[in-house]
Amino acid sequence: MTTNNKSIIDVFTEKVKGRNLSVVLPEGRDPRIIQAAREIKDNGLAEPIVLGKSEKVTAAAKEAGVDLTGITVLDPRDSDRLDDYAAMYVGDRDDISVGVARRMVTKAVFFGGMMVKAGHADVMVAGAASATATVIQSGTLTVGLAEGIDTVSSYFLMIIPDFQGEIDKPFIYADCAVNIDPTAQELADIAMASGQSAKCLLTEEPRVAMLSYSTRGSAAGPSAEKVLEALRLVKAKAPTLAIDGEFQADSAIIAGVAAKKVKDESTVAGKANVLIFPDLDAGNICYKLTQYMANAKAIGPFLQGFAKPIADLSRGASVSDIVTTSIITLALVPSDN
Repeated sequence: MTTNNKSIIDVFTEKVKGRNLSVVLPEGRDPRIIQAAREIKDNGLAEPIVLGKSEKVTAAAKEAGVDLTGITVLDPRDSDRLDDYAAMYVGDRDDISVGVARRMVTKAVFFGGMMVKAGHADVMVAGAASATATVIQSGTLTVGLAEGIDTVSSYFLMIIPDFQGEIDKPFIYADCAVNIDPTAQELADIAMASGQSAKCLLTEEPRVAMLSYSTRGSAAGPSAEKVLEALRLVKAKAPTLAIDGEFQADSAIIAGVAAKKVKDESTVAGKANVLIFPDLDAGNICYKLTQYMANAKAIGPFLQGFAKPIADLSRGASVSDIVTTSIITLALVPSDN
Protein backbone atom coordinates (compact mmCIF):
# COMPACT_ATOMS: atom_id res chain seq x y z
CA MET A 1 0.00 0.00 0.00
CA THR A 2 2.84 2.40 0.72
CA THR A 3 5.22 3.61 -1.95
CA ASN A 4 8.44 5.64 -1.82
CA ASN A 5 8.39 5.36 1.99
CA LYS A 6 5.00 7.08 2.19
CA SER A 7 2.69 5.96 4.95
CA ILE A 8 -0.93 5.15 4.21
CA ILE A 9 -1.92 8.41 5.92
CA ASP A 10 0.45 10.28 3.59
CA VAL A 11 -1.35 8.67 0.64
CA PHE A 12 -4.76 9.73 1.94
CA THR A 13 -3.46 13.19 2.76
CA GLU A 14 -2.37 13.66 -0.84
CA LYS A 15 -5.73 12.32 -1.98
CA VAL A 16 -7.74 14.99 -0.12
CA LYS A 17 -5.46 17.99 -0.52
CA GLY A 18 -6.49 20.50 -3.16
CA ARG A 19 -10.05 19.21 -3.46
CA ASN A 20 -11.62 22.13 -1.56
CA LEU A 21 -13.44 19.79 0.79
CA SER A 22 -14.89 20.79 4.15
CA VAL A 23 -15.28 19.02 7.48
CA VAL A 24 -17.78 20.08 10.14
CA LEU A 25 -16.63 19.58 13.73
CA PRO A 26 -19.66 20.02 16.00
CA GLU A 27 -17.87 19.87 19.37
CA GLY A 28 -16.25 23.29 19.35
CA ARG A 29 -16.22 23.53 23.13
CA ASP A 30 -13.43 20.94 23.24
CA PRO A 31 -9.85 22.30 22.97
CA ARG A 32 -8.77 19.15 21.07
CA ILE A 33 -11.26 19.98 18.33
CA ILE A 34 -9.93 23.52 18.03
CA GLN A 35 -6.34 22.28 17.79
CA ALA A 36 -7.36 19.73 15.15
CA ALA A 37 -9.25 22.39 13.18
CA ARG A 38 -6.13 24.55 13.20
CA GLU A 39 -3.98 21.68 11.87
CA ILE A 40 -6.54 20.79 9.20
CA LYS A 41 -6.64 24.41 8.05
CA ASP A 42 -2.91 25.10 8.23
CA ASN A 43 -2.00 21.89 6.37
CA GLY A 44 -4.45 22.58 3.57
CA LEU A 45 -6.40 19.37 4.17
CA ALA A 46 -9.88 20.89 4.15
CA GLU A 47 -11.89 23.84 5.37
CA PRO A 48 -12.83 23.16 9.01
CA ILE A 49 -16.22 24.38 10.25
CA VAL A 50 -16.43 24.46 14.03
CA LEU A 51 -19.84 24.50 15.73
CA GLY A 52 -20.64 25.83 19.17
CA LYS A 53 -21.57 28.84 21.24
CA SER A 54 -19.09 31.54 20.36
CA GLU A 55 -18.04 32.14 23.97
CA LYS A 56 -17.36 28.43 24.51
CA VAL A 57 -15.40 28.09 21.26
CA THR A 58 -13.37 31.17 22.17
CA ALA A 59 -12.67 29.73 25.63
CA ALA A 60 -11.61 26.39 24.12
CA ALA A 61 -9.31 28.18 21.67
CA LYS A 62 -7.74 30.16 24.52
CA GLU A 63 -7.20 26.96 26.52
CA ALA A 64 -5.63 25.29 23.48
CA GLY A 65 -3.50 28.33 22.68
CA VAL A 66 -4.95 28.43 19.17
CA ASP A 67 -5.69 31.40 16.93
CA LEU A 68 -9.12 31.02 15.26
CA THR A 69 -8.17 33.22 12.28
CA GLY A 70 -9.37 31.61 9.04
CA ILE A 71 -11.49 28.98 10.81
CA THR A 72 -15.24 29.21 10.30
CA VAL A 73 -17.11 29.18 13.62
CA LEU A 74 -20.90 28.81 13.60
CA ASP A 75 -23.43 28.86 16.42
CA PRO A 76 -26.40 26.77 15.27
CA ARG A 77 -28.76 28.88 17.38
CA ASP A 78 -27.92 32.00 15.36
CA SER A 79 -27.68 30.43 11.91
CA ASP A 80 -29.83 31.79 9.10
CA ARG A 81 -30.04 28.21 7.82
CA LEU A 82 -31.88 26.94 10.89
CA ASP A 83 -35.38 27.17 9.43
CA ASP A 84 -34.32 25.58 6.14
CA TYR A 85 -32.61 22.74 8.00
CA ALA A 86 -35.67 22.21 10.18
CA ALA A 87 -37.91 21.96 7.12
CA MET A 88 -35.44 19.59 5.47
CA TYR A 89 -35.27 17.52 8.67
CA VAL A 90 -39.05 17.12 8.70
CA GLY A 91 -39.12 16.17 5.02
CA ASP A 92 -41.84 13.60 4.41
CA ARG A 93 -42.14 12.65 8.08
CA ASP A 94 -45.54 12.99 9.63
CA ASP A 95 -44.39 12.24 13.19
CA ILE A 96 -42.59 15.51 13.88
CA SER A 97 -43.47 19.19 13.68
CA VAL A 98 -41.26 21.93 12.28
CA GLY A 99 -40.99 23.39 15.79
CA VAL A 100 -39.67 20.15 17.24
CA ALA A 101 -37.35 19.73 14.24
CA ARG A 102 -36.01 23.23 14.79
CA ARG A 103 -35.12 22.37 18.38
CA MET A 104 -33.44 19.16 17.21
CA VAL A 105 -31.26 20.78 14.58
CA THR A 106 -30.18 23.44 17.04
CA LYS A 107 -28.13 20.65 18.66
CA ALA A 108 -24.65 20.80 17.18
CA VAL A 109 -24.33 17.15 16.09
CA PHE A 110 -27.70 17.33 14.32
CA PHE A 111 -26.90 20.72 12.79
CA GLY A 112 -23.61 19.28 11.54
CA GLY A 113 -25.43 16.32 10.03
CA MET A 114 -27.83 18.66 8.27
CA MET A 115 -24.90 20.65 6.88
CA VAL A 116 -23.60 17.43 5.30
CA LYS A 117 -27.06 16.48 4.03
CA ALA A 118 -27.53 19.92 2.46
CA GLY A 119 -24.08 19.91 0.88
CA HIS A 120 -22.81 22.77 3.03
CA ALA A 121 -20.10 20.45 4.40
CA ASP A 122 -18.63 17.30 2.89
CA VAL A 123 -18.20 15.24 6.06
CA MET A 124 -18.85 15.39 9.79
CA VAL A 125 -16.42 14.18 12.45
CA ALA A 126 -17.85 13.96 15.97
CA GLY A 127 -17.65 11.88 19.11
CA ALA A 128 -14.86 13.51 21.13
CA ALA A 129 -17.52 14.81 23.51
CA SER A 130 -20.56 12.80 22.34
CA ALA A 131 -21.60 9.18 22.79
CA THR A 132 -21.36 6.87 19.79
CA ALA A 133 -25.11 6.28 20.02
CA THR A 134 -25.70 10.04 19.66
CA VAL A 135 -23.46 10.27 16.60
CA ILE A 136 -25.21 7.28 14.99
CA GLN A 137 -28.65 8.70 15.79
CA SER A 138 -27.78 12.12 14.38
CA GLY A 139 -26.35 10.60 11.22
CA THR A 140 -29.33 8.32 10.69
CA LEU A 141 -31.86 11.12 11.18
CA THR A 142 -30.00 13.70 9.07
CA VAL A 143 -28.00 12.31 6.15
CA GLY A 144 -29.81 8.97 6.37
CA LEU A 145 -28.58 5.58 5.21
CA ALA A 146 -27.00 4.67 1.89
CA GLU A 147 -29.25 3.18 -0.76
CA GLY A 148 -29.84 -0.51 -0.12
CA ILE A 149 -28.36 -0.36 3.40
CA ASP A 150 -30.48 -0.58 6.56
CA THR A 151 -27.71 -1.03 9.14
CA VAL A 152 -25.09 1.37 10.49
CA SER A 153 -21.88 -0.50 11.19
CA SER A 154 -18.19 0.11 11.77
CA TYR A 155 -14.83 -0.91 10.39
CA PHE A 156 -11.17 -0.63 11.24
CA LEU A 157 -8.49 0.02 8.67
CA MET A 158 -5.78 -2.42 9.75
CA ILE A 159 -2.23 -1.96 8.46
CA ILE A 160 -0.07 -5.09 8.84
CA PRO A 161 3.65 -4.19 8.87
CA ASP A 162 4.77 -7.39 7.10
CA PHE A 163 2.15 -9.73 5.67
CA GLN A 164 3.43 -12.62 3.56
CA GLY A 165 6.32 -10.44 2.42
CA GLU A 166 4.11 -7.44 1.63
CA ILE A 167 4.95 -4.30 3.60
CA ASP A 168 2.13 -2.30 5.21
CA LYS A 169 -0.65 -4.50 3.87
CA PRO A 170 -4.08 -2.88 4.43
CA PHE A 171 -7.21 -4.77 5.42
CA ILE A 172 -10.73 -3.70 6.30
CA TYR A 173 -12.10 -5.44 9.44
CA ALA A 174 -15.86 -5.21 10.12
CA ASP A 175 -17.87 -5.00 12.29
CA CYS A 176 -15.64 -4.52 15.31
CA ALA A 177 -17.46 -1.84 17.34
CA VAL A 178 -21.20 -1.49 16.80
CA ASN A 179 -23.38 -4.55 16.06
CA ILE A 180 -23.20 -7.18 18.79
CA ASP A 181 -24.93 -10.13 17.16
CA PRO A 182 -26.01 -9.11 13.64
CA THR A 183 -28.72 -11.01 11.83
CA ALA A 184 -28.05 -12.39 8.36
CA GLN A 185 -29.60 -9.25 6.84
CA GLU A 186 -27.52 -6.98 9.06
CA LEU A 187 -24.41 -8.99 8.26
CA ALA A 188 -25.18 -8.56 4.56
CA ASP A 189 -25.46 -4.80 5.07
CA ILE A 190 -22.12 -4.78 6.90
CA ALA A 191 -20.48 -6.66 4.04
CA MET A 192 -21.88 -4.34 1.34
CA ALA A 193 -20.97 -1.18 3.27
CA SER A 194 -17.47 -2.54 3.94
CA GLY A 195 -17.00 -3.28 0.27
CA GLN A 196 -17.87 0.32 -0.54
CA SER A 197 -15.53 1.63 2.16
CA ALA A 198 -12.73 -0.54 0.81
CA LYS A 199 -13.38 0.71 -2.71
CA CYS A 200 -12.74 4.26 -1.52
CA LEU A 201 -9.74 3.51 0.70
CA LEU A 202 -7.78 0.64 -0.86
CA THR A 203 -5.73 0.79 -4.04
CA GLU A 204 -7.02 -2.62 -5.13
CA GLU A 205 -10.54 -3.83 -5.72
CA PRO A 206 -12.37 -5.09 -2.63
CA ARG A 207 -12.35 -8.87 -2.10
CA VAL A 208 -14.78 -9.56 0.71
CA ALA A 209 -14.55 -12.72 2.83
CA MET A 210 -17.43 -13.81 5.06
CA LEU A 211 -15.64 -15.40 8.00
CA SER A 212 -16.72 -18.37 10.11
CA TYR A 213 -15.37 -21.36 12.00
CA SER A 214 -16.26 -23.29 8.85
CA THR A 215 -14.86 -23.34 5.32
CA ARG A 216 -17.23 -24.41 2.60
CA GLY A 217 -19.35 -26.60 4.87
CA SER A 218 -16.49 -28.15 6.86
CA ALA A 219 -18.57 -27.59 10.02
CA ALA A 220 -22.24 -26.93 10.70
CA GLY A 221 -24.14 -24.73 13.10
CA PRO A 222 -26.40 -21.67 13.36
CA SER A 223 -23.54 -19.15 13.05
CA ALA A 224 -22.18 -20.71 9.86
CA GLU A 225 -25.70 -20.87 8.45
CA LYS A 226 -26.19 -17.17 9.24
CA VAL A 227 -22.99 -16.33 7.36
CA LEU A 228 -24.12 -18.33 4.33
CA GLU A 229 -27.51 -16.64 4.33
CA ALA A 230 -25.83 -13.22 4.51
CA LEU A 231 -23.62 -14.22 1.58
CA ARG A 232 -26.68 -15.23 -0.44
CA LEU A 233 -28.35 -11.87 0.30
CA VAL A 234 -25.28 -9.88 -0.75
CA LYS A 235 -24.89 -11.78 -4.01
CA ALA A 236 -28.52 -11.04 -4.83
CA LYS A 237 -28.28 -7.32 -4.00
CA ALA A 238 -24.70 -6.57 -5.14
CA PRO A 239 -23.86 -9.09 -7.87
CA THR A 240 -20.72 -7.23 -8.99
CA LEU A 241 -19.08 -7.28 -5.54
CA ALA A 242 -16.29 -9.86 -5.22
CA ILE A 243 -17.51 -11.69 -2.12
CA ASP A 244 -17.28 -15.31 -1.03
CA GLY A 245 -17.47 -17.62 1.96
CA GLU A 246 -17.98 -19.10 4.33
CA PHE A 247 -14.25 -19.13 5.11
CA GLN A 248 -12.07 -19.74 8.10
CA ALA A 249 -9.61 -16.88 8.46
CA ASP A 250 -6.64 -18.77 7.03
CA SER A 251 -8.64 -19.84 3.97
CA ALA A 252 -9.57 -16.20 3.39
CA ILE A 253 -6.11 -14.65 3.45
CA ILE A 254 -3.49 -17.37 2.78
CA ALA A 255 -3.32 -18.63 -0.79
CA GLY A 256 -1.66 -21.93 0.11
CA VAL A 257 -4.34 -22.78 2.66
CA ALA A 258 -7.12 -21.76 0.29
CA ALA A 259 -5.70 -24.05 -2.40
CA LYS A 260 -6.12 -27.00 -0.03
CA LYS A 261 -9.45 -26.11 1.53
CA VAL A 262 -11.37 -24.39 -1.29
CA LYS A 263 -11.74 -26.72 -4.25
CA ASP A 264 -14.00 -24.64 -6.47
CA GLU A 265 -12.96 -21.42 -8.20
CA SER A 266 -13.00 -18.28 -6.04
CA THR A 267 -11.88 -14.71 -6.68
CA VAL A 268 -11.65 -14.14 -2.93
CA ALA A 269 -10.26 -17.28 -1.25
CA GLY A 270 -6.65 -16.79 -0.17
CA LYS A 271 -6.55 -13.12 -1.19
CA ALA A 272 -9.30 -11.34 0.74
CA ASN A 273 -8.66 -7.74 1.82
CA VAL A 274 -12.03 -7.17 3.53
CA LEU A 275 -12.83 -9.46 6.46
CA ILE A 276 -16.42 -9.67 7.74
CA PHE A 277 -16.80 -11.21 11.18
CA PRO A 278 -19.95 -13.09 12.22
CA ASP A 279 -20.41 -11.09 15.44
CA LEU A 280 -18.87 -8.40 17.60
CA ASP A 281 -17.04 -10.91 19.82
CA ALA A 282 -15.06 -12.22 16.84
CA GLY A 283 -14.44 -8.81 15.28
CA ASN A 284 -13.37 -6.98 18.42
CA ILE A 285 -11.15 -9.81 19.65
CA CYS A 286 -9.50 -10.27 16.27
CA TYR A 287 -8.68 -6.62 15.63
CA LYS A 288 -7.07 -6.29 19.06
CA LEU A 289 -5.07 -9.50 18.64
CA THR A 290 -3.92 -8.31 15.21
CA GLN A 291 -3.01 -4.90 16.59
CA TYR A 292 -0.83 -6.16 19.43
CA MET A 293 0.44 -9.55 18.27
CA ALA A 294 1.26 -8.43 14.73
CA ASN A 295 2.25 -4.89 15.78
CA ALA A 296 -0.39 -3.67 13.33
CA LYS A 297 -1.78 -0.17 13.10
CA ALA A 298 -5.50 -0.11 13.89
CA ILE A 299 -7.11 3.05 12.50
CA GLY A 300 -10.70 3.57 13.54
CA PRO A 301 -13.34 2.58 14.23
CA PHE A 302 -15.12 4.39 11.43
CA LEU A 303 -18.86 4.39 10.91
CA GLN A 304 -20.29 3.24 7.60
CA GLY A 305 -23.66 2.75 5.99
CA PHE A 306 -24.61 6.42 5.87
CA ALA A 307 -25.54 8.18 2.63
CA LYS A 308 -22.64 10.60 3.24
CA PRO A 309 -19.51 10.24 5.38
CA ILE A 310 -19.89 10.69 9.14
CA ALA A 311 -17.18 9.59 11.56
CA ASP A 312 -17.30 8.77 15.26
CA LEU A 313 -14.31 9.58 17.45
CA SER A 314 -13.26 7.89 20.65
CA ARG A 315 -14.03 10.01 23.70
CA GLY A 316 -10.31 9.83 24.47
CA ALA A 317 -9.20 10.81 20.97
CA SER A 318 -6.00 12.83 20.70
CA VAL A 319 -5.60 15.80 18.38
CA SER A 320 -3.64 13.53 16.04
CA ASP A 321 -6.50 10.99 16.12
CA ILE A 322 -9.00 13.69 15.19
CA VAL A 323 -6.88 14.91 12.28
CA THR A 324 -6.25 11.37 11.02
CA THR A 325 -9.94 10.47 11.28
CA SER A 326 -10.81 13.64 9.37
CA ILE A 327 -8.33 12.77 6.60
CA ILE A 328 -9.68 9.25 6.13
CA THR A 329 -13.31 10.40 6.31
CA LEU A 330 -12.58 13.08 3.69
CA ALA A 331 -10.99 10.36 1.51
CA LEU A 332 -14.41 8.68 1.39
CA VAL A 333 -15.92 11.62 -0.49
CA PRO A 334 -16.33 10.61 -4.15
CA SER A 335 -13.79 12.30 -6.40
CA ASP A 336 -16.56 13.71 -8.59
CA ASN A 337 -18.04 15.47 -5.56
